[in-house]
Amino acid sequence: MSRDAWVYGLLRSVKLLSRCFYRYDIAWIGESPQRPWPKIKLVAFLNHTSFYEPIFVGWFPNEFIRRIATNGMIPVAAEALQRPIMGIFFNLVARHVVPITRHKDKTWLNVLKQVHSSSMVIIMPEGRMMRRNGLDKNGKPMTVRGGVADLIEKIPNGKILMAYSGGLHHVQTPGELIPRIFKTVKMRLECIDIQKYRDKIMLHSGDDGFKSAVIRDLERRRDLFCPLRPAIQPERLSAHSV
Repeated sequence: MSRDAWVYGLLRSVKLLSRCFYRYDIAWIGESPQRPWPKIKLVAFLNHTSFYEPIFVGWFPNEFIRRIATNGMIPVAAEALQRPIMGIFFNLVARHVVPITRHKDKTWLNVLKQVHSSSMVIIMPEGRMMRRNGLDKNGKPMTVRGGVADLIEKIPNGKILMAYSGGLHHVQTPGELIPRIFKTVKMRLECIDIQKYRDKIMLHSGDDGFKSAVIRDLERRRDLFCPLRPAIQPERLSAHSV
């Protein structure tokens, strides 16, 4: 059996189990796009709080899951891949799983080199998990790091799927072994044209440059649209809850 088939089978199993044990409150910001999945080249998952975030796969259509299995590329922290059980799982969550450190070094350059025209890169731009106190494990605020800006510059066209998580501390927090079941997980989604977004950021980047402007914009979007952060007006949402 090919790797694509293994990954697709694993993700379909995660989807089935997730739908058995969790409920979904997921909605598009603004008008719901028509079949966005084939056009997505970058997924930016904001508000990273738990190793159990694959639970969200339960809401997505099989068309998107197959793209992850055949074209998905996920940079994953090398230390996470070394975990005894979760490391095996993380190695099979996409077609290409690329180990990285938390520094801009040759591991990140290796990610950029592997991005090609059919790739769909899935990234957690904050680069670490938020703890219950709202900070990272070192007690520092959760900020977006600049790697996502490198990808936005490199990928010439297609769509960005902005995924604003409501967080999973009510399911599992870092350090806990057993997740809680029968919970509702929340997310808001936004589909944005990469080229238009890049042009807009460049136009308003100012003196501190493109990367800083992307960071500011994604932190603003995260704080505005993540469900458990400041409320989104109901008229701005097109609900797709299950």
